[in-house]
Amino acid sequence: MPMSWKNPVLISIGEPPVATAIDSVQAASWAMIEDWPLDEGPALDRALLVCASVADGKRKPEDARTAFVAAAAEAGILVRS
Repeated sequence: MPMSWKNPVLISIGEPPVATAIDSVQAASWAMIEDWPLDEGPALDRALLVCASVADGKRKPEDARTAFVAAAAEAGILVRS
């Protein structure tokens, strides 16, 4: 199953903040684990679980995209979805 998204999500992340296009479940997971400005939050927790479910073949990549957009909004780093 392809794990890329049709439409990338643009976030501003890092120090100094850099606009980054996230276009796959793997990139979203990596960003949330390695570079996320929040250590916890309900949307972040949900997005990580949905990404894991996609990797297990139980959910669709677009489900992870939707959850990732919510987590980025929660963290205040969403630029464009």
